[in-house]
Amino acid sequence: ELPTAVNITWSSINFKTILQWQPKPSGYFYTVEIHGQTSDTKKKCILTTETECDVTDALRNVRETYTAHILSVTSSRVDNFEEPPFAVSEKFTPYNQTVLGKPEIQNYTQKGSKLNIVLRDPLTPYTFPNGSFLSIRDIFQHDLEYKLYYWKDQSSGKKYATTKSQKFEISVESTTNYCFYVQGIIPSRRENRNGLESTVLCTGIGTNILNEYGAEVFIIIAVIAIAVITLAIVLSVILCKCKKAKAAREKEPLNGV
Repeated sequence: ELPTAVNITWSSINFKTILQWQPKPSGYFYTVEIHGQTSDTKKKCILTTETECDVTDALRNVRETYTAHILSVTSSRVDNFEEPPFAVSEKFTPYNQTVLGKPEIQNYTQKGSKLNIVLRDPLTPYTFPNGSFLSIRDIFQHDLEYKLYYWKDQSSGKKYATTKSQKFEISVESTTNYCFYVQGIIPSRRENRNGLESTVLCTGIGTNILNEYGAEVFIIIAVIAIAVITLAIVLSVILCKCKKAKAAREKEPLNGV
């Protein structure tokens, strides 16, 4: 009897799914079979010496429940009718168990008392007929929500808001910077409801004008600064010459005496 796989785990983020197990084979190979409740059995990673296998394209019906059979085989048994020893994974349903990846924060602004945040839905490995990738929203539809955590910069008190769209508009204090992060959630799930957290970002209300107008502001400020400095230098030279001329005129009568 060949050794069979142990510690079989499913790892899935945004429907990209990797099957992992142990131990490393010595003198034999592994072949993975994906069994669905209604779909045909699919073989993946045939005669591999690795201990992981990308099974994403075998799980296209994301609402179906699958099990993986990891067969321990020798190359001489490929055409043999004898059933090789195998281990069976736990059940896996992509729609219920894949982890939501980090949302991408496409844009954010704090203008006055409004903090506006625009998100981009993470993409999945699956494609439309035209070749473009499906996003997690294309699959989850109205089951998908985003949760925003935000707080005053340098403060630990967090608030949160949720949306079913890709946009947040939050009322904030106009003179205070705010930090925030976002994560996707599937409220209908019993497990794996919360996705991975996005990068923490902070607003900078003191630089909003520069962010909005960019290099034009720098150019205008530079021109004004140069003009002011030039004017100050010219006025200083004129005043200095005037003082010298006045002093010279005051000395002339004394020289005559």
